[in-house]
Amino acid sequence: MPKAKKKHTPLTSRPPAAQPSKPLDQKRIESREEDALLIARALKGDQNSFRRLRQKYHDQIYNLIFRIVRDKEEVEDLTQEAFIKAFTSLPSFNEEYAFSTWLYKIATNNSIDHIRRRKLHTFSIDKPIESKDSDYSFELPDSGTGADQDMISAQRKRMLDEAIHALPQKYRQVIILRHVEEKDYQEIAKMLHLPLGTVKAHIFRAREMLYKALRKKMRHF
Repeated sequence: MPKAKKKHTPLTSRPPAAQPSKPLDQKRIESREEDALLIARALKGDQNSFRRLRQKYHDQIYNLIFRIVRDKEEVEDLTQEAFIKAFTSLPSFNEEYAFSTWLYKIATNNSIDHIRRRKLHTFSIDKPIESKDSDYSFELPDSGTGADQDMISAQRKRMLDEAIHALPQKYRQVIILRHVEEKDYQEIAKMLHLPLGTVKAHIFRAREMLYKALRKKMRHF
């Protein structure tokens, strides 16, 4: 008769020790080191580094702007503007500060400026530059009343048209396609054979130039 096998009492099993999580300060240091490396490469023209910075902070900036603006239709454009402003100002970035803090400040200030512009008492010039997704509009203060209103409207419409046509060609064509013909970004990129990021950058720059031109004209209006 075969001998019964002895039962061995198993040793008390212990779960593998959990890897200690990195202290928060260490994570911040590593994040800043990563940002510094990406910024250095971006300043040398590495487009992938720009993309990685944007991917890293996009959701945080989007959520920050949404808490300020509370309008989903405008948040993505404002997010894009924040990154464009940050990237165009990257040569002046001071590495003594965290890139995230600098980026948050740019996004916050841009959003607050946007709200202030929206709150101004304005007069729309025959739906001047307003796209179907209401991503941006250019308006001028209304100071006319009564019978003069039509004349004032025509004058302001002419001012806006002049400002648009005074833009450099590469900015003029994208602003007309976007806000007058109401094309979306992808359509414009395809029509002009340009990268999507270039189209968005040109539109942002064109908007800035228009606002400066209109403010200057209004001083003499």
